[in-house]
Amino acid sequence: MPRSTHPIGRTFERFSSKVTSWTGSSRAFALACATIVIWLSTGPMFHFSDTWQLAINTGTTIVTFLMVFLIQRNQNKDALAIQLKLNELVAAIEGASNRLIDVEDLSEDELRTLHEYYAQLVQMAKKDLRLTESHSVEEAEGRHSTKRASRKTKR
Repeated sequence: MPRSTHPIGRTFERFSSKVTSWTGSSRAFALACATIVIWLSTGPMFHFSDTWQLAINTGTTIVTFLMVFLIQRNQNKDALAIQLKLNELVAAIEGASNRLIDVEDLSEDELRTLHEYYAQLVQMAKKDLRLTESHSVEEAEGRHSTKRASRKTKR
């Protein structure tokens, strides 16, 4: 996916990355704590008035409202990067199921179906001595069928 070519898009991307990085820092937390301490300490001076309370309520509401969008934007970008990396790993590993590439685009019902499908694989793999022996449900079913058939012929 190409980077934003619009100057405003690039500027906002840099801004949101810097802000979300900074707000997750110890300095930002210290500043937030200091703001609360200063606000509390000014309470007696303003006789704990409604205006005094409204000042902190308005400020924190505005900051929270803006931060929701900045954090979500940054989280969406990070999630997309992780999904692309995982898709590359799935595509590159021999024997891995390509069903999992772009799995995040499936509906919840389709994801539940895949989950049930892989839950079967887990149950079959638990019966094996080595958990990494099977790569797909079909392969696991084939191996287990072969094992059952060979056990019957040995008896």
